Parts: sequence; structure tokens; C-alpha cells
Amino acid sequence: MRKKLVGLFTVILLALVGLTLRITYINATSGDKYKKQVLSQTQQQYESRTLQSRRGNIYDRNGNVMATSSKVYNVILDCKTVNSDEKYVEPTVEALTSLLGIEEAKIRECLTEESTRNSQYQILKKEVSMDDKKAFEAYVEVPEENEMTEAEIAQKENVKGVWFEEDYLRSYPFETLACDTIGFTYSRDSADYGLEGYYNSILTGVDGRQYGYFNQNSDVEQTIIESTDGKSIVSTIDVGAQQIVEKYVNYFKKAMGAKNVAVVVEDPNTGEILAMDGGDRYDLNEPRDMSMVHSEEEIKAMNDEETVEALNGMWSNYCVTEAYEPGSVVKPIVMASALEKGAISETDTYLCDGSQWFGTTQIKCAVTEGHGEETLEQVIANSCNDGMMQIGAKMGAEQFVKAQSLFNFGTRTGLDLPNEGTGIIHTMDSMGEVELACSAFGQGYTCTMIQEINALCSVINGGYYYQPHVVNKILDSNGSVIKNITPTLLKQTISANISKDIREYMRASVEGGTSRHSKVQGYSSGGKTGTAEKFPRGNGKYLVSFIGFAPVDDPEVVVYVVVDEPNAEDQASSTYAQYIAQGIFYELLPYLNVEPDESSDGTVPETELWEGFSRFINQEEKEEAQGDEDTPDSDSSEDSTQEDTYVDQPEGDYVQDGTSDENVPAPLEEEDTGEQENNDMESQGITNEEAGIE
Repeated sequence: MRKKLVGLFTVILLALVGLTLRITYINATSGDKYKKQVLSQTQQQYESRTLQSRRGNIYDRNGNVMATSSKVYNVILDCKTVNSDEKYVEPTVEALTSLLGIEEAKIRECLTEESTRNSQYQILKKEVSMDDKKAFEAYVEVPEENEMTEAEIAQKENVKGVWFEEDYLRSYPFETLACDTIGFTYSRDSADYGLEGYYNSILTGVDGRQYGYFNQNSDVEQTIIESTDGKSIVSTIDVGAQQIVEKYVNYFKKAMGAKNVAVVVEDPNTGEILAMDGGDRYDLNEPRDMSMVHSEEEIKAMNDEETVEALNGMWSNYCVTEAYEPGSVVKPIVMASALEKGAISETDTYLCDGSQWFGTTQIKCAVTEGHGEETLEQVIANSCNDGMMQIGAKMGAEQFVKAQSLFNFGTRTGLDLPNEGTGIIHTMDSMGEVELACSAFGQGYTCTMIQEINALCSVINGGYYYQPHVVNKILDSNGSVIKNITPTLLKQTISANISKDIREYMRASVEGGTSRHSKVQGYSSGGKTGTAEKFPRGNGKYLVSFIGFAPVDDPEVVVYVVVDEPNAEDQASSTYAQYIAQGIFYELLPYLNVEPDESSDGTVPETELWEGFSRFINQEEKEEAQGDEDTPDSDSSEDSTQEDTYVDQPEGDYVQDGTSDENVPAPLEEEDTGEQENNDMESQGITNEEAGIE
């Protein structure tokens, strides 16, 4: 018996020795592997949460905050903790409902539903302010010295399982101002429109993480990976200039209205965009609210597809995305190109008899009886189509196509805003003599507003083509400059002498030609009108425009205004666009500290603005004098109807710079591939090859 016990003991002892040796071997060869598995499993059961990063700000050029992120909190309920003791339930529910306004039914559903009752992370409410958070924390805290009853103390102490998760809420202090340029975020780190979309990867930070685990000694350890806040950007937009632009656009919409009105203001010497107004207004803080664009009845009648289409239309930036036939505003660019190529000279004259014939096709001038013999200056001042057709013929198709490409028509300019359009221009294969003639006065092809204004800036600034841009600095999270985006000179398009001549021709247009309604007293300025008949020809619909600059000798600012289908019986007059430009120049030039170069004695004569603005200007002055924006007789709201405020074209003030001509060919159309080629900061706009730079 004793031998059997000794044998059994020996077997057990050997088994234990073998097991010990096996464990020692496993620990030596795979210990780290199994340790990581255990720690990983226990870590999942312990605290792990995201530390939210802050999205960078967007500033205007003067430091005004146009987009910012404010700290808010998500209310998190730990259902498992609350349900761990019945006495925690009612005090917690009562505190959440009374202090944070959370629905009682929602709380009880989280606490009782099988899928959530043991959850330690249920979001009850988002975007709670810091004040509300502090109020809740003050309520549940029991001060050391108090006169509360035991029941009151127990009520506070039994509030369990509630904590606040940090988050950020994107807000836009100026609401609708520059909405098309600034854009908005869908979520904290997702955006497609405006600067928010183009610079999304710059503005977005990197979230951190806080998590804990049990180490090999079963002690709790915590690791924190700090978040990295996004960078901020300083735009070239000037809030003051933007407000001036939108003021006169709003005045015009109330006084007359149009299908769309758009404006771009650019510094011709740097390519910086000072202001941009792309059409429909909407509040960046409520980007899906279409009430400023559509009536309640229209919104209710929309199906899902129509709603998406309406929202995309409201969010799009006409100045950047839309391509249209520009009309006569391109004439200074065409003439400058012809002079640079040597196709014409400064002393040339042209006979306008009202039209040009190309085989059996007649293309008319705006003045069908003809302007007579004209110099180059008079061709621009009179906006003569006949003269421009003759200039186009002297250039020839090959030189004309090359000149258009040189000025970036048909390609992106590289502007740092998303969804930039390109327009469609003729190639040698599609450019017949009729197409060449009509292209010379801006019809039969399409371009964008940013293409036109940037090309014109090059023509009047000495011939230097700068890449247009809307951001000039990138800041780190501490506000230090980490990148300066300096003006980028891409190429020289024309000589300084030709640039000077064109400026004088455009001055003549303002002093006594078709641009005379843009004149601001005390300042020299140049301009060019545009009146493009929309396709199909003969339907009475026009896109009218004006592009101008000041002062003439040393241009400091260029303003481009497009009025698409003005609400007028006769749309074919560029005066509508000139009225808006004149109002903008009237306030913008003093605001930018541009000296009145036509004032010898220091006094500046008063400029008489369009009578359609007078009602709103007088009301504004009255409100400023009284210091009361809610003056009872005020009627300058956005609800003013076109019928109540309609102002027709004053008699004898008509500028005849457009005519209907069904022989003008249709503009080329871009093939719809079903895919939209986007552009953002990573794509960097166009390449040098696309821009025609060798």
C-alpha cells in the first residue's frame, strides 16, 4: 500500500514538474503574445474615449473671425452604473430632465431596453453648452457647509452615471456674409463647399485618445494621446468690402431683381480676391434652411430629389462654377491680344457699317446703322461688334485660339475654391470664320467670372497674370504663421505699353461711352460693358455685365458685376450692371483709402447713384440717424416684392450695347460624363501645362 502511495506521489510530482517546465517554456517563448491578448481584452472593458480636436478658424484679411469652433458637450449616460442600484434611477432621471431638458421617456428607454440597459455609453443630448454643464455639475455637488436635509443630500449623491464628452460646434458669426466663399461643414470634419471644403484637410485636426488598461501587476494604468488642433487660415476677403458688395446687390434685388446677380472684387496687382458674392443667400449656421431662397409652399412641394437639387443650387458659387457667354467685356482682352501679336496697330481705324457678312451669314453690330469710322479707342468706347469682328479676322483663328489659352479661358485658373468651372472655347477644328467673328465680341463660347476678371486684371496691370487666390496665410493652433501664400506670377500676357493703351481706351468708355453710368466723381476709372444674348437667340433673355477698375494710371481694384436676366421688359442694357458697380465703387474706393485722383482742390463732387437705390439709402440713413433699426415705416426687408419696388429703365438713359441676332452660333457645350471633377487643396488647381506655361 505504501509503495502505491509513493508511486502515485511520484507521478503527481513529476506531472507538476513537467507542467512547471511547460509553463516556463511558454512564458519564455510566447509570454508577450499572451500578455498582450489579456491586456487587450481587459482594456476593452476599461475606459476608452476620443479626445476631440478643434477645427481651425477662418479669418478675413483684417483678423475678423468668419468661422470658428466653440467647445460644447455631449451628455453621456452610463446605463450599467445607473442600473447597478435602484436608488440611482429616479434622482438621475430627474436631474437630467430638469437641468438639461432631456425627455424622460428617452432616458428610461435607454435604462430599460435590453440592447442598452448594460451599455456604458449612450448619447442623450448633443451640443450642450458649458453653462449647462456647469449648472448640472453644481447641482450634483454637495458643498462642505450646507443646511440641506439628509434626503436632499441623498438626492444629489444618487445622481450617477452621467458624464460630459467634449466636442466642438462650428459657427459663423457673420451668418450669411460671403456664404458662397466661406462654405460650411456637414459634420465636424467634413465639408465640400467654399474655403471649408477646399482647405478641409488643413482645417481638420487629429483626434486624440484616452484609454486605460490593467498592467501585468493588475494595476490600472492610463494612456493619453493628446489631440492636435487643426490649422487656421487667413483669407484675402475683406469683411468691409464684402458688406459693401452685398449691400448694393441686395438693393438691386429689391429694386428690380434678376434671375441671378454675382460680383467679384479683385486686387489686380496680387490676384487676391477682396470680395465675392455668388448669388443666393443662406445662413451658414443653418445651411439646409432654404427659406431665404424659396417660399414655404415651394419647399413643401419638393420631393427628395428636388430638395437635393435646390440645396446644391443654393450652395453653389456662381462666380466660380458657372460658365456663360461673357459678351463684350472680353473686347479689351481680345484687342490687347491682337496688339501684342502684331495683328493690328494702335493707329488702325475700322469702318463700322452695322454688320459683317460671311458668305450668306450676316452678323450685326449693336448699332445696326453703324458707328462709322472708328479708332481702337472708339471701338472699345462704343462697344462696336463690327470693329471687333474685323480685328478677329486680322488675328486669324490660330492666333485667337492661342490668345484665349494664354489668358486661361477654357481651363481652371487655379483659384483655391472647389468646383471651379472651365467653360468651353473653340479649337482650330471648330473655329470657322463666323465662330471667330462672334468670339471676338464674346459670344459662341463660355467662360467663368473668375476667368474673365483675372484675364482683365492682367490686361490693365501691365500684363502680369497672377494666380487668383482667396487665402494668404496658414496659422498653427497657437496663431503663429506657418505659411505665407504670396502672389504667384504665372506669366506675362502683354507688354506694359499695350496695357497702358487699353486702360486709356477703357477710360474713354467711362467718360463718354457705354460705361458712362459707372462713373464715380473724383476718381478716374476704366470700364467695359457686356450684353450677351442668351441661347436660343431671339428669346429676349440677356446676361448683362460690367467690368471696371480705378484709378486708371495705377489700378488698385477691379470690380466685375454680372446680372443674369434682369427683371425688365427690355433686358438688353448693361446699365443694370453698371448701377451696381457704381454703388460699390462709390463706397469701396474711400473704404480702401484710394485717393480721388481727379480732385485738384481736395473736394470730391457728389456722385448721383441710381434712383432705384435711393429709397433704401434714404431709409438706411434715417435708421442710422435715429439709431433704431426697427423704424416702424421701414420697408427694406427681404420680403419686399418686385411689384412694389420695381424701377424701370429711365427714359433717355438707355445704353444700346446689345442686339438680337439669330445668326450668332450657339455656345459649345461640355459633354456630360456624369462625373464632376472636383478640386481641393490637394489637387492645387491647374498645372503649368494646363495653364499654357512652358
